[in-house]
Amino acid sequence: MIPFFGASVYRDPAIYRHSSPIEFIQNVTTPTLVLVGERDGECPLPQSLEFWHALKDLNVKTRLVVYPGEGHQIVDAEHRRDVLNQSIDWFNKYLRPLKPQ
Repeated sequence: MIPFFGASVYRDPAIYRHSSPIEFIQNVTTPTLVLVGERDGECPLPQSLEFWHALKDLNVKTRLVVYPGEGHQIVDAEHRRDVLNQSIDWFNKYLRPLKPQ
């Protein structure tokens, strides 16, 4: 991430902290679906678990789905179908426009 941030986390932790979603978690109110590969190197599973747990603690509607053996890009066909189904179900539940009365 040095090309993006300009320094390593060890030399300038503040720049990383300022970009960290967990730093601003108390501002989240939007229902949040977290889909993560078990072996994700970009958004590691422990960070996703921390984010999901914080949302639960703050009473934000959230769901966590972990895909075994997957990295940052979900490649298994069954898992990809599940990502789509999870997303559609989530959107239908939380983003579907209200029916006119």
